[in-house]
Amino acid sequence: MTWLIRRATDDLADLDAITRIVKAVTPDDPTSVADMQWSDSVYPGETRFLAIETGSAVGSATVGRIWAHPPEYPALWGSVHVLPEVRRRGIGSALLRAISTHARAVGKTALHIRTSEGRPEGIAFLRRHGFVEYERSKTVRLELAGLRAPEIDPPVGSSITSLEKRPDLVAGVHAVAVVAFPDIPSGDEPIAAGDLAEFRARDVDRPSFPPGAFAVAVETASDRVIGYASLVLLPGSTTVAWHDMTAVVPDWRGRGVAGALKRTAIAWAITHGLDALETGNDQGNAPMRAVNARLGYRPLPDEVTMRGLADVTKVSE
Repeated sequence: MTWLIRRATDDLADLDAITRIVKAVTPDDPTSVADMQWSDSVYPGETRFLAIETGSAVGSATVGRIWAHPPEYPALWGSVHVLPEVRRRGIGSALLRAISTHARAVGKTALHIRTSEGRPEGIAFLRRHGFVEYERSKTVRLELAGLRAPEIDPPVGSSITSLEKRPDLVAGVHAVAVVAFPDIPSGDEPIAAGDLAEFRARDVDRPSFPPGAFAVAVETASDRVIGYASLVLLPGSTTVAWHDMTAVVPDWRGRGVAGALKRTAIAWAITHGLDALETGNDQGNAPMRAVNARLGYRPLPDEVTMRGLADVTKVSE
């Protein structure tokens, strides 16, 4: 064996190495130094490993809290990335064992690892280690080149603003999230927005969330927040963003609020020179998938979350 696994530090050299490896292996799902530093500041405890061969990093793995679940949730999320030229030599298995060992050490029983239908070798690797499909998201992309900004046209009795214009609406946005998050199809347990402080840190004030792209729907008569939609720039990118969330309170669903919010996000992206928007919804979330289809989004390979026990020590690559 000519390689070794070591725990990564938080210095720039290690974070740069992880960024490079992740981008090389999953260019559609990158990370960045800034994103990792943000995660460490808001959700301390995320742990990273590097595989080193002849002085160079050739693989990485990360494990940490699943943000949409409370701290006591029995699983952690994980990732394993190995450069193609050094695969089939046990490096991936060793990295998976490293994050599995960490998960067990902090009292967790399972790992969730996100991969893509477009990378079947990743799914096969995880299946060999006892993982099974846990959740599938239908991912789509809207190319913005040549598109005109759509008309917003919110439903009667409502209007659309942004958190940039109305920062006083943050608490109302959080109230929508508290109601809407549990209704979002997601594995076998509902997700949760967390308290206002956590929600703000994760879904509002994160540097990759442009405030002007955080659209808020307001009931005209009462000034009550009835829905919101937000964009988050992909790590390291200024031209591609992801629809982080579109949420509407139950009494306003089915009346066109979600479509108006999505159109607002698209209009912002076009006027600010973005190249594309991407989003994904659980395969069971037919209403939101229909909204995306009407807006012109086209399919990408499905995103697949694999779940396995946090004990892979007896499984070989």
